Amino acid sequence: MSRVSANSSPSRSLSVASTFRAYTLPIILFAGAMYYQLFVIPNAFPRSHYDVLQIESYSSVEKVQEAYEKLESKMNSADEAFDIHEFLKIRYAYELLTNPLWKRDYDIFGIDEQLHIVESASKQYAGKHISELNLPLLQAQSGSVDHSSKVITASDFQYIFPDVKPWLIQLYSSGSENCAQFSKSWNKIASLLDVVANIGVVELGEKELAIYLADRRSTGKPFFRNGVPSLVAIPAGCRSPKCIRRFNGELTVDKVTNWFATTILALPQINYYSRETLVPNFLGKTSHHKVKVLFFSTFGERAAPFIRQAAKDYWAFASFAFILWREEESSYWLGAFGVESAPAIVFLKDPGVKPVVHHGSINNSIFLNLMENNKQQELRQLRSVTSMELGCDPHGYSRAGYDTMIWYCAIVVGRPSLELNRMRETMYRVQETFSKYSQVDASSENQSLAPAVDAFKGRRLTFAWLDGEKQKDYCQFYLGQAGSDHTCGQRRSVTDIPRLFVIRYLRNSSAVDLRKEQKSNWKSSLVQDLISDSDLAGQFVAGYKGEDDVSQITHWLANIISDGDSRDLPFFSLRTPELVPDDTEPISQNIPLNNLKQSILGSLSGLSIYREDPRVGPFLLLGALISLGTIWLRRSQQVHPSEPNQPSSNHPSESNQPSQPSSKMFSQDEREKKPRDRVRNRSNKKAPPSMTDFEPSNSYQVPLSDSDSE
Repeated sequence: MSRVSANSSPSRSLSVASTFRAYTLPIILFAGAMYYQLFVIPNAFPRSHYDVLQIESYSSVEKVQEAYEKLESKMNSADEAFDIHEFLKIRYAYELLTNPLWKRDYDIFGIDEQLHIVESASKQYAGKHISELNLPLLQAQSGSVDHSSKVITASDFQYIFPDVKPWLIQLYSSGSENCAQFSKSWNKIASLLDVVANIGVVELGEKELAIYLADRRSTGKPFFRNGVPSLVAIPAGCRSPKCIRRFNGELTVDKVTNWFATTILALPQINYYSRETLVPNFLGKTSHHKVKVLFFSTFGERAAPFIRQAAKDYWAFASFAFILWREEESSYWLGAFGVESAPAIVFLKDPGVKPVVHHGSINNSIFLNLMENNKQQELRQLRSVTSMELGCDPHGYSRAGYDTMIWYCAIVVGRPSLELNRMRETMYRVQETFSKYSQVDASSENQSLAPAVDAFKGRRLTFAWLDGEKQKDYCQFYLGQAGSDHTCGQRRSVTDIPRLFVIRYLRNSSAVDLRKEQKSNWKSSLVQDLISDSDLAGQFVAGYKGEDDVSQITHWLANIISDGDSRDLPFFSLRTPELVPDDTEPISQNIPLNNLKQSILGSLSGLSIYREDPRVGPFLLLGALISLGTIWLRRSQQVHPSEPNQPSSNHPSESNQPSQPSSKMFSQDEREKKPRDRVRNRSNKKAPPSMTDFEPSNSYQVPLSDSDSE
């Protein structure tokens, strides 16, 4: 009796498991195809209201009435109890398809926003007779769609592409109750976005235009994912339908305006800060040259689009923050910035300068006027982008004009610190002293300041401050290596010493004429290089070594300017180091989580239209069959190496056989060897014998005769 191996059962189970793993993909595709065809497709294509009335799709209103009367009389004459739910569906279809506006929206776009009434009425009238029903089921909209926006027609739409301002368009139906309820919110949205965008509405009666702006199903039929009203945005410069963006979120004023401002306009977000986080997270991190604009809000609402647009336009001049007003913190804000109540706006400028406070609500024009008047610091920072504007530039530009021969620039330089802030405050007081100097002062004992005052009011004297840590080369060029240890470059000790110096610029007219002549002739590149190594204006530098006192500094400046205007002072015209460009502070365009979530859901909903595509099921089945055939073919073509042939016992031994190999002794693998392998193997075999390899038995050596001995 034969024995069954104990390892046969585990090996069989392993074989089944490996086979199942190999065919996992076709099994999954086949299961998906069956599920799609049996469950997804039937639910994706429910019976239409025309099917309920047992008439053809898009039938006229007269045929709808005839079909309903026929079905109603049939149900009334039936002896057995009729299905109330079925009758309510018939009645609903009748009322929907006999209303011209509802029928139009349903036929073209599949809009059916009152379908929930059938389910609620079925529960309400369960077990009752037709005569007991409260008809009609549907009520026409109670309110009118009140829009103050521009109504766009098909003839107007061609002028929208392209436009310098983006468009926000609402598609609505005059017969929709949802559109009537949304009209107030839409007017609020239009008022908020009116400054930064064009606003318009399209009624679904504009059939061609509405179809153009609608989504498309996989079958090509237009539809609106969330019904009507539906919002679409056309970005500035848009020239094709591919750039049209659709809003798929909740239709609230805040979410719509924030989506449009962030996604379409790319406006910066303005964050809220508390009393504890304002200084470390905002005031301590923003650029030193920027004005700080603080908005105090009563309810914590999001920044209006026109404020965010202004924040983007003035991003090079100011930084913006919102603060939620709390009554328990009112005393703190009153002492810190002078804010008495909210809403309010505060402009923080230089250290020691009183904040500018505006109480009350604002609109776009008021806010832009405030920004223009307060966008600059009182004591400007000398930077690469402001040197020409301030006149502190050796290339020959003066605020007083190109005809001015002598002008001055008083600069406070130091590392950003409290000491520099105090010196900046002092220089602001000096500048304020000169700006408030009047004729009465000129006739009194303060007439010694007249030269400096005249230069300041004549725009020949400019005040500025310089970041010595960032502008190390520029700072050391004017202060010298020995006097810049505590002022220029990286901080090496706890001591920071800001310094004040004045640059007297003298326009070199001959150099200007020579440069113009050489640039026009281009005779010698060497001359060009020599000219480029010098500045158009000669410079004389004077450093202040007195106390940090407004009176002393004003008199010192007056003496410097008096001597500079009347005496022929020495000057140099070597190339001045270039100011290091500032690191551009990126505009805060962080997309909120709600907008990010909406973008993801919008992408998923865009893919969901293929869920109703009847071609998906056959494609899945085709993929399952192709993958099944491919896997089976590969597994069937796997080659298992054959065992080497063993010599049989009844065969003669190798010693009794000829040494030449037989072709039958080679395996399949040996016959399939590469040609070069066969050549290599052939070279290792013994060569066949030849006639010269054997010595006959009767052979002998023939002696050779010695010709010399004979």
